[in-house]
Amino acid sequence: MTVAFGLAANWRQFALLALINAFVGGMVGLERTVVPLIGAEEFHLTSATLVTSFIVSFGVVKALANLVSGILADRWGRKHVLVLGWLAGLPVPFMIMWGPSWGWIIAANALLGINQGLAWSMTVVMKVDLVGTKSRGLAVGLNEFAGYLAVGGTAFLTGYLASSYGLRPVPIYLGVVYAVAGAVLSVLLVRDTHEHVTTEIANAPAPSTIGFREIFALMTFRDRNLFAASQAGLVNNLNDGMSWGIFPLFFASFGLGVERIGILKAIYPAVWGVLQIVTGPLSDRWGRKGLIASGMWVQAAGLFLTALTQRFEYWLIGSVLLGLGTAMVYPSLIAAVSDASHPSWRARSLSVYRFWRDLGYAIGALLSGLIADFLGFSAAISAVAALTFFSGVVVAVMMKSGPR
Repeated sequence: MTVAFGLAANWRQFALLALINAFVGGMVGLERTVVPLIGAEEFHLTSATLVTSFIVSFGVVKALANLVSGILADRWGRKHVLVLGWLAGLPVPFMIMWGPSWGWIIAANALLGINQGLAWSMTVVMKVDLVGTKSRGLAVGLNEFAGYLAVGGTAFLTGYLASSYGLRPVPIYLGVVYAVAGAVLSVLLVRDTHEHVTTEIANAPAPSTIGFREIFALMTFRDRNLFAASQAGLVNNLNDGMSWGIFPLFFASFGLGVERIGILKAIYPAVWGVLQIVTGPLSDRWGRKGLIASGMWVQAAGLFLTALTQRFEYWLIGSVLLGLGTAMVYPSLIAAVSDASHPSWRARSLSVYRFWRDLGYAIGALLSGLIADFLGFSAAISAVAALTFFSGVVVAVMMKSGPR
């Protein structure tokens, strides 16, 4: 049977994977508004570092899950890893709804990290497998659009439900629907992309023998393009981890209600998700470097605006800028890593990139929590904004121009 590449030839599986990734994103969206407030209001945690500890557990476990996802995908197949990710995610909403202590929330987020590291990684890798070499930015943009639009929509819905019914359990019922639907669709309808990978490998130039250690070294420091991508990914999720844990506490400290906090928490990932439909294909045409560097600077501007103002309207603009900058960066980085990777080890290179990127969640939550405890929320947000600006400078200096 002839294997066809491209979005048009594979639109049914592509659309199915996009829907499944929306459920994956929704699982994270459950926590964007209500979980930091659960820590502060229900478990009476007064330290920002303790409140953000659930993001540290999530980030570390997700980073490690990402690291092994590529190896497992090459050995077991993409579908098996996707299903395994959903099996890890099934208990999460129940643990958040009924957990009697903060330790249960931290444990739930460790399982959520496995779910995200395996399931989200496979939806990205399988879409890149399906479209081939010409439309990687488009494929990644559509995948991240589905995931982060669901993050934003769920953050808004949980904030709205929490304002009417309390922080638990009603807002978390959405997670039960997401977890069950994602698992069932993955088991029953998803087809593995093994034949697409085999065909692409057969038509690609023969690679030199390369092991995981060498791939890790290339991604981490040996290749300047891949190093620039890895550090930008880490800092991007560092500021996302900060915003996840600190923003709800920061906004609440000015007396903002949970419903309006939910709006602010929804705008950022919603803008991020929707605009990736545009920025992903643009990176195919314009190249990756310019979008990545300028996107980091736009993020920094949004963070500084949020930190230095005390009005809802300015925070709303800051959230839009943060979403815009992240939309410019996110699909361009994944596409840049895919460009530099042979199809025989692309899954493993993406897994290393996603390891460094998602380790940023843990670093951002821990760093911002410590700064907030000693210097206040505004100082924590401003410090992360400065790091984000500097990361864009690194990309501008280190990364070569062009999409390939």
